[in-house]
Amino acid sequence: MNPTKTARRAAAALVVPALLFTAACGGSDSKDTDAQKSGAVAKVSGKFGAEPKIDVPDDAKVSDDVVVSEVLAGKGAEVKKGDTVRLDYAGNIEALGSTWAQRPGTDAKAPRTQIVQEIGQAGAMLPSKITDALAGQKVGSRVQIEGTAQGIVGDQLNPDLGIKPTDPLIWVIDIVNAKKIDKKAEAKGDQAASEAGMPEVKAPSQKAATITIPKGEKAPKDLQQQVLIKGGGAEVKAGEGLVVQYTGVKWEDGKKFDSSWDNNGATVFPIGVNAVIEGWDKALVGKNVGDRVLLTIPPNLAYGASPTSELAKNNLVFVVDILDTI
Repeated sequence: MNPTKTARRAAAALVVPALLFTAACGGSDSKDTDAQKSGAVAKVSGKFGAEPKIDVPDDAKVSDDVVVSEVLAGKGAEVKKGDTVRLDYAGNIEALGSTWAQRPGTDAKAPRTQIVQEIGQAGAMLPSKITDALAGQKVGSRVQIEGTAQGIVGDQLNPDLGIKPTDPLIWVIDIVNAKKIDKKAEAKGDQAASEAGMPEVKAPSQKAATITIPKGEKAPKDLQQQVLIKGGGAEVKAGEGLVVQYTGVKWEDGKKFDSSWDNNGATVFPIGVNAVIEGWDKALVGKNVGDRVLLTIPPNLAYGASPTSELAKNNLVFVVDILDTI
């Protein structure tokens, strides 16, 4: 099972260009500088951290090659291949999506659901050619990326959208943060015994945890949580990218249905912004980097609202190692 499906299955409707496919310090207002010198056709205005305005001439023709230009220069660390970036973006057409649009039902004052993606990651939220173009840029930069639909999306372009292969696609990206993730990292420290009525956890190094459901115990009706290892890192805040290792089992039969350890190791996703199951948002915001957390989550805070999910009726148990934030 794809490691992102468990944590992010509820995020299938993120403000990202799902319809497009078939399958921290900024600068001042943007100016006609590098973007126009690079041959970019769109004019971008606005400040880093604010929704950009993208003006594209009606007769604009862009190159099949990806054209990258720095609209605003950041002063943070340089983004490198293999880094995971947290970013905001807007596109020149609705099909590209935008992180500036709040998800339906989300508090207008809540943090936006930003994109968290590894540079070079295939099959992710943004086309790999777009995130690849961020390598060499600096955190805090606003970057303009252009190309034809064929040049950037290729054969994955959804034909139902009415987008021609030669149509210009423009992304404007604010690089909020970037880090290299250790895919083999895990929480360290003495693990506490599970509290009465909670599942027992054995977590061997570099392997999925073994979670044993207590015999004769009914699944809790409410969210239950226990910190098994107390970390000393920063507090997790809503809107950040959260880096974790995890293992999940069903309370009903104790069977494992997913684990980051069985896939590519540590995974990352936005937390506290309705991008993961509600039980994770409620439990993990406010915890600390370095914590190992045991969670029991009832269906209404897991996949109960997704009748097509094979886990819709299940109470879920997770062991989550909080490794870092981005």
